Formats: sequence, C-alpha cells, structure tokens
Amino acid sequence: MDKNEVIKKAKEHFEALLEEQLDRVERMKVDQDWIDYSQQRPLVIGVVGGDGIGPYISGQARRVLERLLSKEIEDRDVEIRTIEGLTIENRAKLMETLPDDIFEQIKSCHLILKGPLTTPKKGDPWPNLESANVAMRRELDLFANVRPVKVPDQGIDWIFFRENTEGAYILGSKGLNVTDDLAFDFKVITNPGAERIVRLAFEYAKNNGIDKVTAVTKANVIKTTDGKFLEMARAVAQDYPGIELDEWFIDIMAAKLVDPKRRTQFKVVVLPNLYGDIITDEAAEFQGGVGTAGSANIGKRYAMFEAIHGSAPRMVEEGRAEYADPSSMMRAVVMLLRHVGFEVQARRLEMALDVCGQFEKKVVLTGRSDGATGAQLADYVMETLEDPELEAKWKGYR
Repeated sequence: MDKNEVIKKAKEHFEALLEEQLDRVERMKVDQDWIDYSQQRPLVIGVVGGDGIGPYISGQARRVLERLLSKEIEDRDVEIRTIEGLTIENRAKLMETLPDDIFEQIKSCHLILKGPLTTPKKGDPWPNLESANVAMRRELDLFANVRPVKVPDQGIDWIFFRENTEGAYILGSKGLNVTDDLAFDFKVITNPGAERIVRLAFEYAKNNGIDKVTAVTKANVIKTTDGKFLEMARAVAQDYPGIELDEWFIDIMAAKLVDPKRRTQFKVVVLPNLYGDIITDEAAEFQGGVGTAGSANIGKRYAMFEAIHGSAPRMVEEGRAEYADPSSMMRAVVMLLRHVGFEVQARRLEMALDVCGQFEKKVVLTGRSDGATGAQLADYVMETLEDPELEAKWKGYR
C-alpha cells in the first residue's frame, strides 16, 4: 500500500471517530437532573460477581451488605439481585463486550455492586474485546470515578475525583496501526466532560468544608487535551471563591504523595482518566494496598460501586482465591450506602473496616494459606459491627 492510500485510510478512521465524539459532546450538553435514589423504594441493588477473584470478594461484601440492610430487605424496601453472565468466558463466547440481555438487567437496577472484570490484553487467550469496565462507564455515563483513601494515624484523608468517560481510555480499543512501523492512539478531553467532573470535586469540597481542590494534569507537555482540562478547572474555580485551585503535574504529584511533609496537605484531587487510574493505585498502598480500596462510579442516572483492582487470575490459577482480601469491595459498600442515604450503616461499616484492617488486625490476610480467608475477615467485620462500643473504640484508636 503506497503512502497516499495509507493516509487516506487513516483519515477515514479518524473521521469516523470525530463524528462519534462530536455526537457525544452534543449529548452531554443536554442537561439532565440527578436522580435521588435515597427516595426510591424498593431500592434495587444488582450484584455482578465478576471474573477471577471477583465472585469471592463480591460474595463476602454482599454478606456484609445484607447484614447491614437486613431490616430494609425484610420490609421489601431494598431488593438485592444477582446478575450473572458478565464473565470473560461468556463475553468471549458471544464476542460482545456487554451482552445485550445482561446489560438490560444492569439497567433495571438502581445501583450495581460489581466485582472486577478481566480486560483482555495482548497474549491472553481471549479475543481483543474492549474493557467491559470502560464500556459500562461510557454506556451508563458514569462520568465520576470517586476513590477515597484514609489512613488516620498518618493524617491521610484523600478523595480523588477521576474523570471516567473520556481521556486516554475512551478510544482505547480504537487506535490505529497506520503501518507496521507506526501506531496511533487517541486522547479526548471535552469542555462538558471536564466541567462536570471538576464541578463535582468543588461541590464536594464546598459541602465538606474543604478550602482547596487539587487539579492534576501534564498540561506543560500535553498542551491541547490536558490544557483544556486545566482551563476548565480554572473556569469552574471562579464559581467557588472560598476554595483555592491547587495545580500540580502528574509526575511531581506522584512524588509528593510519598512525601510525609506534603501529602497531608492534599484533600480533594481531580484529574483526567489515565492519571486518576494510576495515582489512586499508588494512594491505596498507604491504606494497605489496592485490595483495601473501593471506588464509586457516579452518573446522574446510574451508580456502580467496585474494587479499584483487577481480577487477579493468578490467585485463582494457584488455588488461592478464597484468601483474596474483600476489603476493597466492603469499602465500595460503604460508598454505596452513603450514596443512597444509609449514612448510619455506612459510618458503622467504615469504622469497623478501620478497626479490623488498620488498628486491631486480629484477622490478617496474606493472600495465601498462611493467612485468613476472605470469609474469616467478613465474619470479623460483622462481629465488629455488632459491638455497641464500636464508635468509642474507633475514636480511641484515632
């Protein structure tokens, strides 16, 4: 193929992507009201087990959720549904990232508690399907990935607002091998996409008495897309005169998170998709690793709650899945409960997880048979939830 033909095909590919993204921008501009699920009864929570260790850790989180909402479930104010079939085996068999029938089940729920899903990569035995995680965030317009990290004895109390539907991931499966020697991927930042995630971060800061929001980009090098994200952060900041906009580049931000003199100064952090994915994994290490951190994927219509880590197929292959730490999924349950107004239950679970995972540590998981199982940790957490002195104990440790 000569050079002109190569360029022609590349133009056609890019033209199709441009049309798709311009249409997406127009859809985002159509204002939608937030749905207040705290007022929805019965409230329907769908549980997706996931791949690898997913069914093990989501199963333990579900046990805890059902214990906390036992009265609401009994009174039929809450319904918990099992959604099956969103496994890599089924997706590969059907050659569909999100099989239609399963996606319809997901959309029939108000909230989703989801175990990690396997995303095929080069060299895997699976076909090169798009990430189901990315697809769900896009199709449900879950534009905000919210990830808190707390380590009270180190003064760490961070919450990250990661843009969830664009950036480097939105066209991750639509890159272009122009020739054998030249490959392109695409990064997309839009005004409405950046504006809504930045505004959500500032609203959180305002509602929680926090006087600074940190915006993280690489706008000094990635001048167009990261530049647009930073410009929008500056514009939104004008609407919040009592809150400082704190600007950092991603590389130095990663360094300062490990600086004990500086890291306690960060509170609310907002950043594009790829940077948010990386930096929150680093942040989770302070809390005990990615196995301890949950996340919320928030949109105006739907919300999904999950662990921040992957499906760990090696643990399954080595027969260690029952030793996987369900703390990440239980942290996700905290966020789910809080999102729909069960604040008392959310606070008790958060305190119990702190006591069990950071303070007492009577049950220790190692990921192997020399440690506890996920079920034993869940039992420990549920016993702690029943302790009438839980809050006093938690305050004492702090």
